[in-house]
Amino acid sequence: MARKRITPGKIRLAEVAKLAGVSPITASRFFRNPEALSAGKRARVDSAAKELGYVPNLAARALASQRTEVIGVLIPSLTNNVFSDVLRGIYDALDGSRYSIQLANTRYSILQEERLLRLFLAQKPAGLIITGINQTADSRRIMETVDCPIVQIMEVGPSPIDMMIGFSHFDAAKAAIAHLLAQSYRRIGFLGARMDPRVQRRLDGYRSAMTDAGLFDPQLIVTTAIPTSVTLGGTLFADLLAKAPDIDAVFCVNDDLALGALFECKRRHMAVPEQMAIVGFNDLEFMASSEPTLSSVRTNRYEMGRNAAVMVIETLEGRRPTEPVVDLGFSVMERQSSARRN
Repeated sequence: MARKRITPGKIRLAEVAKLAGVSPITASRFFRNPEALSAGKRARVDSAAKELGYVPNLAARALASQRTEVIGVLIPSLTNNVFSDVLRGIYDALDGSRYSIQLANTRYSILQEERLLRLFLAQKPAGLIITGINQTADSRRIMETVDCPIVQIMEVGPSPIDMMIGFSHFDAAKAAIAHLLAQSYRRIGFLGARMDPRVQRRLDGYRSAMTDAGLFDPQLIVTTAIPTSVTLGGTLFADLLAKAPDIDAVFCVNDDLALGALFECKRRHMAVPEQMAIVGFNDLEFMASSEPTLSSVRTNRYEMGRNAAVMVIETLEGRRPTEPVVDLGFSVMERQSSARRN
């Protein structure tokens, strides 16, 4: 005879404890802090919970403890490889801990971010990891009053809400242009897509470096609010060539655009780097595998995610980091696409 399906909510913690041969207090401790139990007791309670189909009531636990064991993570994209690396770092840091992740996609909208933030905080998270430093005034006001650790990631800037880890997009772009100038390139174009606040800071860094060198020309800039892609990179590069056919280098705000620019160069039989130098941003894996290999600004995305999660956990465990703002820096990876001109 088929086993009767258990109605959700009927299984109580006391039944799990009885089947596991432990006290209800011990069973409760397993779901709050499994590391506090011996390996044998953890195995028995876990097995009993699975056999009975018991699921702990997180809402009730939050009412009792004033917070859940969930860390909310808000990022602007689930498909962008940049954020995939960040998430991998976060998940690796939380692996084996009692904390789990609640993930949300803001789609680069600060208003959507504010709505999701209100939803997350209503559920009493243990902590929050949020992308960037450009929150709405209401979002910032809300986060400044909540009683949980918060880490802003992907960049550093003034006035952190709580903690912050990232790098300066402005300085990273300036370093990329300084590299091209050192290789004797002078007519350096700029390709930008989506133009979110971090990309805008890269544009500011480009503008500053070119102005300092006495080479700034607004005709060398092509941007769009369209989401980035390799195909778009080729299109924007073609637009740039139409505006400024005498350019000898191009700085792209991400690696997708840089790869698209390289493909457009190949279609036009333009030699890279002899006729055109290319530098990207983020240093995704394919940059070192292309032909020629593509220079890029390497950002420490995995470390950013992992360290952000560690900062949250350590704060929850009473070991708040002594440095609340961590600048992980960046590296300009010099490859064939921006070699010195003869």
